[in-house]
Amino acid sequence: MSALPHLPTSVTTTVSTKGQVILPKAIRDLRQWKAGTRLTVEETQDGVLLRQAPLFPTTQIDDVYACLAWNGAPKSLEDMDQGVLAEAKRRHAGD
Repeated sequence: MSALPHLPTSVTTTVSTKGQVILPKAIRDLRQWKAGTRLTVEETQDGVLLRQAPLFPTTQIDDVYACLAWNGAPKSLEDMDQGVLAEAKRRHAGD
């Protein structure tokens, strides 16, 4: 994302004695970074890069494959569709 015309391309901030840096409000608003937003900090050739951290860690199929054991015959797609529909009806029966 490039700098927008209404935002300065360069601002100055100070590192506190606790190592904290205040990001300008205009940048926080543009990025929609509220208090508590997790950021990744990357060292680059040009300096430090801040990015919003993903909500969930990246996983590989091997990390989750077969994590829920099933002892029984395989279910068909039709069986699975019927099961999902039955559960949806059960959950919304009182609506």
